[in-house]
Amino acid sequence: MRPSPAEIVRTLVAGRLPALVHLARHPGPHQVRHALDPDGRVLLLVPVVSDLAAALVPPAGDTDVATVLDVLDLPPAAGAPSLGRAWVSGWAARLDGDEARDAAVDFAATDPVGDLLDVGSRFHLHRFEVAEARWERAGRVRRVDPEAYAEAEPDPLHPVEADLLADLADHHAEQVGDYLRRRLDLPGDQVPRVVRIDRYGLLVAHGRPGATRRARLAFPRPVADVAELSRLLHPMLCPRVSDVAGPAGLR
Repeated sequence: MRPSPAEIVRTLVAGRLPALVHLARHPGPHQVRHALDPDGRVLLLVPVVSDLAAALVPPAGDTDVATVLDVLDLPPAAGAPSLGRAWVSGWAARLDGDEARDAAVDFAATDPVGDLLDVGSRFHLHRFEVAEARWERAGRVRRVDPEAYAEAEPDPLHPVEADLLADLADHHAEQVGDYLRRRLDLPGDQVPRVVRIDRYGLLVAHGRPGATRRARLAFPRPVADVAELSRLLHPMLCPRVSDVAGPAGLR
């Protein structure tokens, strides 16, 4: 198994990566801080005095503004492939009163910035439901059904993926290399390494310089959090246990 396009888009736009917004009838793009509410609606945290705030004022007679959120994945380590780029679009409207307070709580669940305390004075929150979603990777653009996007869950490992990869490389490189060579039947002079981790498995780079290949090792089930990942990786990090019990954590 591997993440679906809907899961990848939901992961990319979850609020952990830098984002740009493109607005109808306005030059741009604009940098923006964003997050998602539990239903996958996009929340934009906007300074009251800013070009972005001015651009988000609806034209006379309208209540919202056509908005596109643009998020590019940042590879978590050198040599790691990007997950690509996500665009989600809808009609952004400013929130006030109870809606703004509730949205600030949802925003804080992803990014508890102090500026949320000033929503309604120095900052405003704008929100839009995703009407269209697209995912681009390797020059190919795929449309993602908005309902599939809304039902998808962001990958729970994505926010800490860089730390996980660094820990494997810095503290478990020998055990990981031995394990991966056994699993992939590689010669002893190769140094395979994990370059991406998601809830479904590991992406491994191996081969010689100039001829790098990638292989995927799937988990027996999607992991829910880092604690479950640690249990599944135990055979890799404790080779004596793996030799006795077999590679139960990966397949």
